Amino acid sequence: MFQKLPMYQNVGVSAYKKDITNIINICNHLDNPQNKFKSVHVGGTNGKGSSSHMLSSILQESGYKVGLYTSPHLVDFRERIRVNGKMISKEAVEEFMNHNLNFFDRNNFSFFEMTVGLAFDYFNNQNVDIAIIEVGMGGRLDSTNIINPILSIITNISLDHMKFLGNNITDIAKEKSGIIKKNTPIIVGETQDKIKSIFIDFASAKSSEIVFADDFIYDNYECDLQGNYQKKNIKTVLKSVELLNGIGYKISKINLEDGLKNVIGNTGFQGRWQVLQYEPLIICDTAHNESALKEVISQLVNLNYSNLHMIIGFTSDKNLNKISKIFPDDSKYYFVKPNIIRGRDAKEVKQIFQSNNRIGDYFQSTIEAIEKVKHISDKNDVIFIGGSTFVVSEAFDEN
Repeated sequence: MFQKLPMYQNVGVSAYKKDITNIINICNHLDNPQNKFKSVHVGGTNGKGSSSHMLSSILQESGYKVGLYTSPHLVDFRERIRVNGKMISKEAVEEFMNHNLNFFDRNNFSFFEMTVGLAFDYFNNQNVDIAIIEVGMGGRLDSTNIINPILSIITNISLDHMKFLGNNITDIAKEKSGIIKKNTPIIVGETQDKIKSIFIDFASAKSSEIVFADDFIYDNYECDLQGNYQKKNIKTVLKSVELLNGIGYKISKINLEDGLKNVIGNTGFQGRWQVLQYEPLIICDTAHNESALKEVISQLVNLNYSNLHMIIGFTSDKNLNKISKIFPDDSKYYFVKPNIIRGRDAKEVKQIFQSNNRIGDYFQSTIEAIEKVKHISDKNDVIFIGGSTFVVSEAFDEN
């Protein structure tokens, strides 16, 4: 049945439902499992997935049984729902669907709504001590926003999903502030002067304590997530741990250190500044909006290499005239179309990049481009794969 449902990450607008009525109905049908376990709600534009996985890893190292719900997935749908890093089993998914099939058949639920219901039900059945719940998109009307967390986190705000959330950073901040709950502490990862007051006003209206993580100075911690941008996320997570310890959780410094060193092993996290191969060095990253791509490219261009090869593709909602100018003009480009309905045509991407002096060729698939670049590259070259989660996903199929 899941295969029949529209999935936003594949088709975009037609799969999106800007309303929480359906998830309320689903959870009522399931006897409101989201109210039977403690949770942390993580929103924002960039960094919410990384922060969620870091926090889960730290709590696991502290001896807690941790549920983790994230989206989208890279290869396997079950990546979205984990307990202590282990994906939900196929049998558990099938049992859930079979048990609730008649109810689902009578209603017009989205893929995301049903998946959120599945996650909540699974975490309750698994008796997790706490669940880290990542917002899908936005906040106020996201299906995850029916939980009553012990802590809310907003990592940062930048321009993305503007068709749904607003075409300026102020409107987007207001949508994402919708996860701030009454008498529930809120941590904001990055102070952004233009929108700081929005978070403060929302928190004040809810009588909720608010802190900005970048106001604090912390020791440096080693982390197995190697992107330079993770330093900001680590600060957000450190403040979250401090707050959790303040309300009764027991997370030691050793737990914290081990959790950050073992995020990938503990949670199965993939696709963030991930090295797929050495000589030539192949790096993939799911950064897909202007703000995130700036961070990744600034790190890429500071590597030592003979040539920098960029295998990139984008979805149709991106402003490629702006995004293309972020990329270096002396790299070699290989344009691909993500293998989804809303993928941007590779020939069109090539033309836009070429108009801004980023020269390359287009390919019928990500796999074809990867094979071409591997064939012509030198061991001292660097190959980057990205621009879209779906391009990275196809790279995993190749590797």
